[in-house]
Amino acid sequence: MRMRRKKNLDEKLGALTNLLVKYSEERDYRKAAENPEYMDFYEIFGNSNPVHMEVGCGKGQFVYEIAKQNPNINYLAVEKNNNVILSACQKCEALPNVYFLNSGAEYLPKYVKSGSISRIYLNFSCPFPKARYASHRLTAPHFLKIYEALMCDGAEIHQKTDNRGFFEFSIEKFSDYGYTLKNISLDLHNSNFEGNIVTEYEARFSSLGFPIYRLEAYLKK
Repeated sequence: MRMRRKKNLDEKLGALTNLLVKYSEERDYRKAAENPEYMDFYEIFGNSNPVHMEVGCGKGQFVYEIAKQNPNINYLAVEKNNNVILSACQKCEALPNVYFLNSGAEYLPKYVKSGSISRIYLNFSCPFPKARYASHRLTAPHFLKIYEALMCDGAEIHQKTDNRGFFEFSIEKFSDYGYTLKNISLDLHNSNFEGNIVTEYEARFSSLGFPIYRLEAYLKK
């Protein structure tokens, strides 16, 4: 069910300049990096702490919880849905180590410098189950190429999903690209994994009896 557009959405987003960067003018993602507008993380956060990025942050439950637990890590939360990102911004407004980018993942090379991200989270991304939409999945090869450029040495991608088909697709694409996988779980909530932060979607799917799939991926350099 689609969320109803919030009243005065544009005005409310415009008032959040202290923690939200909104980009919407570039229409062709293939040209996204030609005229970069890189975010200055030192200027934004006021320190040189590592930056972790969540792609598709939804209403912000995950980034809110993890940022509270890790004040010495900066978090860039990326979300293209204006309606949803407003809720996330409002939730995290008091946290100094969270900043938001209102953009699709395909535009990241325009706004994020190469080698500046220490970890990427892909939490319950849309699985796009129909084969003809496979290129839209956030673990499709062209997205993996984007992530590779943005990540510093030793960086990792952490993925969670409730969709087994998408998880299998992700394992295949990560492996084909050259990523090494570790901490793979086919039923996260019945494993011995510690420190899991439950997202909004995760709580819903788990309550319905769906297993949660999780992995960590990194490139050896």
